[in-house]
Amino acid sequence: MDTTRDRDPAGRPRNARPRDAAGRPLPHGAEGVERVPEDLVLSADESVTEAQRLLDDGLPFPAHDVLEAAWKAAPDEERELWRGLAQLAVGLTHAQRGNARGAAALLERAAHRIGCWAAPAPAGLDIPGLQAHAEGLARRIERDGLAGLSDADLRPRLRGLGGGASGPAART
Repeated sequence: MDTTRDRDPAGRPRNARPRDAAGRPLPHGAEGVERVPEDLVLSADESVTEAQRLLDDGLPFPAHDVLEAAWKAAPDEERELWRGLAQLAVGLTHAQRGNARGAAALLERAAHRIGCWAAPAPAGLDIPGLQAHAEGLARRIERDGLAGLSDADLRPRLRGLGGGASGPAART
């Protein structure tokens, strides 16, 4: 068994293997999707813009990395909201990977955390729409599984469209 591990410059274990679009590790030397830098620091607005770009490209795993970085950098009072947004992206990743149980569980957690936000939304986030999208998608997955999901289901709108809801209904 190979006991060597990928390490960062400080000697901490880091998986340097490339990843596929769903975040699964690929063999060394394979071509994967671009990775989000671990030291990423963006403003809230930049984080939402970048996470939306990644979601729109069908890349919820890297979107999670962006939202996780925002969560870790957020002021204390915003952390649970950003954590919920990161969980939303992880739920979408589980759905993309075919893990219905994991998708539903993470989407439910995301809906709860996002739904607890009562202050004005940072970066134009559509809090009611995102909560409804996560809740509704979790219920559908629990009831029907993953077979009927569309690209739109896995690419929610993080910001409201003129103040409207996010998700497939807002885009028709």
